[in-house]
Order: sequence, then structure tokens, then C-alpha cells
Amino acid sequence: MSARVPVSFEFFPPNTPVGVEKLKTVVQDLAVLQPEYFSVTYGAGGSTREKTFAAVKDIAASGFDAAPHLSCVGSTREGIAEILAGYRELGIHRLVALRGDLPSGTAVAGEFRYAAELIRFIRETQGSDWHIEVAAYPEYHPEERYAKRDLQHFADKVAAGANSAITQFFFNPDAYFHYVDEVRKLGVTVPIVPGIMPFHNYGRIAQIAARDGVEVPRWVALKMEGYMDDAASIRAFGIDVVTSLCERLIAGGAPSIHFYALNQSALVLDICKRLQLV
Repeated sequence: MSARVPVSFEFFPPNTPVGVEKLKTVVQDLAVLQPEYFSVTYGAGGSTREKTFAAVKDIAASGFDAAPHLSCVGSTREGIAEILAGYRELGIHRLVALRGDLPSGTAVAGEFRYAAELIRFIRETQGSDWHIEVAAYPEYHPEERYAKRDLQHFADKVAAGANSAITQFFFNPDAYFHYVDEVRKLGVTVPIVPGIMPFHNYGRIAQIAARDGVEVPRWVALKMEGYMDDAASIRAFGIDVVTSLCERLIAGGAPSIHFYALNQSALVLDICKRLQLV
């Protein structure tokens, strides 16, 4: 690849002291790629609030930009303001603002129903201090029946003050390019960064894809299933598939690549070496 596109990586907050130390090592491993930032997810209803904060604090202390996820489900205005004040003290200036999922067995959404309301609240109370990322769904949100309505929800988030977007993972580059074309027709001009999921564990990723309405191409699924327990072949084929996807996206003008690293570095590093991003 001739042009070096920026990259970023997403982690989940570790649950154990061993996981905390491992994530610190992964951050250092991926630093060779000079990422724009590392993002950290936020559990349903804020269930990982303290762990997310701790992971973000560690990333910031290592000298890297961090972008905590912030969910509006189960949140209050007072609670969001308190969280933002804590991140501000760490020197954090980037957020990933999401609607988020309700915790199991919970029916109370909180004071914000949609991500656009959360973004509007942040802008009204804190101005332009934050760079706000939002989610985009090239194959459309699994809870939305109509593509047109999903596109409008995305446009609403941008109108509320979002600076850029990260997509749900996908394996069909045409879905990404079509989505970008459609939102551009709505006047949306912010960068839309493709979210890429390496095949860390094919079975698990296939389950997530089925749950979230993400298409795994049939030829990919058949080859993966054909390899059965041949871990080396699964890994090599997965790298080929994801590298080819990234090459298509970069050639088509994707502004950056966001990898769902799942607190691992080896697979992402191999893909980025193939893309000549190291």
C-alpha cells in the first residue's frame, strides 16, 4: 500500500489483575503503529464504568490518546457530567457516544433515549471540548426495520454534534461504500471510519455477526468451517480475508481503519504488516 492511513484500536475493560497487566503490554505492542487513539468499551447500563475508567487512565498514563465509550442507557445528566469531569482531569478529549444496551432484566432506559440526545447534552453543557465519535451501521442497526430510518438516526447524531463515526464490523466492502454514499446524500460530511474485526475466534465472531445482522460471506464461512480444527489454516485464511478487505477500503478512500483488537495484538500486527502500516 502506498498511502499510510491512520489506525485506532478498541479494547474492553479487563476483569482481572492479570488482564490489566496484559492490556498494558498490548498497548505497548500496538504503539509501533502510532495509533490515533485506543478506545475502551462500556458495559450495558454502565456496568463496567469503574473498569473502563481504570483502563482509560492506564492508557493515558502511558502517553497515548484514549477514547472511552459512553452509553446513555441507564444514565442521568448528573451522572454523565460526573463521568466527563473525571475524564477531563485525565486530559481525555475524545469520546465514543453510544445509546448502548440495556442490562439483562432491565427496562429503564434512563434520561437519554438515543445517542443524539446524549451528544446534544454534552455539546450544550460542555461546548466543543470533546471530539465525539458515534456508531454507524453499514448493514443497518439490527433493531431497525427500515434502512431510511436508520440513516436518519445517524444523520441526527451528526447534527447533534458528532465529529466522526466508527462502523459496526463488516466483511462486505460494498456495504460500507454504499452506506457512505447514502449518508452523504443526507448532507453528512464527517469521516466514517470502517470498524474491522480480525478473525480472533471464527465461531464466536460468526455468533456475534448473526446476532447483530452482519453478513459473513458464504465463501468465507464454508472455507472456515472446512478447516475444522486446523488453527493455523484458520488464522492464515482469516488474515488473508481481513487484509484484502482493508486494501479495498483504503483504495476506496476510507479515512482510517479502526480495529476491534479484543485485547490482543499479534493478529492485528500481522494484518498491519501486510498492509505496510508498520
